[in-house]
Amino acid sequence: MKQIVLVEPGVWGERDAPPPSAASGEALVRVHRIGVCGSDLNAFKGEHPAYSFPRVIGHELGVEVVDAGQNNSGIQAGDRCAVESFYSCGRCRACRSGRTNCCEQLKYLGIHIDGGMQPLLNVPANKLFKSERLSFDQLALVEPLAVGAQAINRSGLQKGEDVLVIGSGVIGLAVVAFAKARSARVHVAELLLWRREFAKSLGVEVMETAAGNQYSVVVDATGNTASMEASFQNVAPGGRLVFVGLVSGSLAFPDWLFHRREITVLASRGSLNLFPQVIKVLEKGEIDISSWVTHRLDWRDVPRQFADLRSQADLVKAMIHINEAVV
Repeated sequence: MKQIVLVEPGVWGERDAPPPSAASGEALVRVHRIGVCGSDLNAFKGEHPAYSFPRVIGHELGVEVVDAGQNNSGIQAGDRCAVESFYSCGRCRACRSGRTNCCEQLKYLGIHIDGGMQPLLNVPANKLFKSERLSFDQLALVEPLAVGAQAINRSGLQKGEDVLVIGSGVIGLAVVAFAKARSARVHVAELLLWRREFAKSLGVEVMETAAGNQYSVVVDATGNTASMEASFQNVAPGGRLVFVGLVSGSLAFPDWLFHRREITVLASRGSLNLFPQVIKVLEKGEIDISSWVTHRLDWRDVPRQFADLRSQADLVKAMIHINEAVV
């Protein structure tokens, strides 16, 4: 079986591996779709702190179950599923308190351990969430949508509150979608013109910069140091600031402003038990993501074409297709 491997930042390779088989508690799945995450693009550039190399990347997955093995999760062969991509230990302080997304031994599929850039993959059966209605594209987008839902949960956003979302990449768009679902007044700040135009299609107020405006909730989804530091200026007195994007370095902020406005600063990491909710929302048609996939490529073309994705002026989400016949 062929695997596409990110050997180190900027360097792709291929390797042969024996086809996996499902062990107890695991399911063998055939990978159909891999969503290219912004973190994957950053890893390719050597700009993401979490990735280790060499790595078979790919954590936004739409899969089909080949062999369900023995499991207690109701997963059967033939099920189409989204894959929850982080594996927690279940024993550390965070896991014991129910905060499994903050596990001290967290292993992220496609980041810390090999992921979906291969035709067949073993995953724990309890990390599979099935849908009889969603396409493989939609299933692959469940993961980033859940990240956006987690950020809104962390913010405590209430109906009628003003929320500013900084950055309208896919995670920013996911934050917008779940903020709208709470009937908040949603505003988006985005520097890139084409992204502003795309965000306008969601029916929210869009601007190039929030300047000196203040909001009850600010969610920064840029993963940009300058933006994250400047976002403190946009938080209203008593407001909440959520960082869903991350950087590898340190952040600095004006302490007097932070104290004077009594700002609450929150981190949002991955998602926590939100896959069923996201799947239900998609199945009901409450969020329309039909226009989000703007670029497609075959997994065999990744070594030649992946580097060009970052420079695509109209990229929202790239989706990689696996050639199921080649194992």
